[in-house]
Amino acid sequence: MTKRGAVLENRKKLDASFQVERYRRDFPILSQKVYGKPLAYLDNAATTQKPKSVIDMLNRYYSFENANIHRGIHYLSQQATDAYDEARQTIQKFLNAREAREIIFVRGTTEGINLVAQSYGHTFLKSGDEILITAMEHHSNIVPWQILSDQIGAKLRVAPINDNGELILEEFEKLVNERTKFVAVTHISNALGTMNPVKRLVQMAHQLNIPVLVDGAQAVPHTVVDIQDLGCDFFVFSGHKIFGPTGIGILYGKAELLEKMPPYQGGGDMISSVRFEKTTYNKLPFKFEAGTPHIAGVIGLGAAIEYVNQIGLKNIFEYEQELLHYATSVLMKIPGLRIMGQAREKASIISFVFDDIHAHDIGTILDQQGVAIRAGHHCAMPLMERLGVPATARASFAFYNTKEEVDRLVQAIHAVLEVFG
Repeated sequence: MTKRGAVLENRKKLDASFQVERYRRDFPILSQKVYGKPLAYLDNAATTQKPKSVIDMLNRYYSFENANIHRGIHYLSQQATDAYDEARQTIQKFLNAREAREIIFVRGTTEGINLVAQSYGHTFLKSGDEILITAMEHHSNIVPWQILSDQIGAKLRVAPINDNGELILEEFEKLVNERTKFVAVTHISNALGTMNPVKRLVQMAHQLNIPVLVDGAQAVPHTVVDIQDLGCDFFVFSGHKIFGPTGIGILYGKAELLEKMPPYQGGGDMISSVRFEKTTYNKLPFKFEAGTPHIAGVIGLGAAIEYVNQIGLKNIFEYEQELLHYATSVLMKIPGLRIMGQAREKASIISFVFDDIHAHDIGTILDQQGVAIRAGHHCAMPLMERLGVPATARASFAFYNTKEEVDRLVQAIHAVLEVFG
């Protein structure tokens, strides 16, 4: 068998065992063409595509169940409320949270982190306290803590990473001390794919009774997350990263902490009673869900998680790991291409650069070949500075991607090299 024949045979075995073509049919958008070429969507770290079951659920809600939830006595309101509440229970089970009331609906990871920073931070942190993050954080897990630090006079500390994009655990542990009052870390780096040992980080912090928030935006689509096993105090993720709608996300918080935290916003549904003299706040989780929520988004997110559960995250992880290893091996053979971030534990994200070709030029030419990637700093400008590059080209894979699409990525990169000589 020729070398190319062996590659094709391995690709067929991988795809057949995971039934990737069957799953691809669940995603209408993947069947279209871009500039006359089949779409190879490799920008999943930015947002994932939506299966037909989620699209149908949204269509059904708006077509037959559209009504505001809670306190409605008519049929449609009861139907919408039931679907909304069931979605919360689905998400509780998905994360293995202890109680459904620990699941707070927010607009996304960003709002969840801001909620914790402003509500918990203003209540329990003071001038001189230290907040510990890492050098690989997304801006959403940097800026809210900078804002809080400026407001109360706290100090933001940053745990360094090595040249492979891995957190230096010894340095992280040194930064955890009696002055540290909060830790916020990413589970998986959106720019590098590095998988942090978050359970160990939580244990380090908890030895000094320091609460920990985990940014799980990139984790939930790729790996099993067991909140009780991780032991973290807060966990956030966005629905659109896990095949659900945009504008909806989850904040998990331990009930004993959420109970002590003041509301983040005021308005309807977060109240128990309102007088001009005093307002009494609602119980969890409603205390943190002011106003009419993104009802369709919640229901759609529930449908997305049910879809993922049917496939199984363990199966997804194994398939994506094989895809990652294949993509890494073929990309490293391209002359001049450097992969940024080669952690031993890594999710299916590959950021790469050429010394003399800007990432935006790479992304533009790949787009003309029907290959969609992300080019830029990926909302991780401090990380780019640490790596010594202005931007990277990032290919990020989901379970509906194939080795054939990886091969198309490689071919498109060769087209880039032809253009730039």
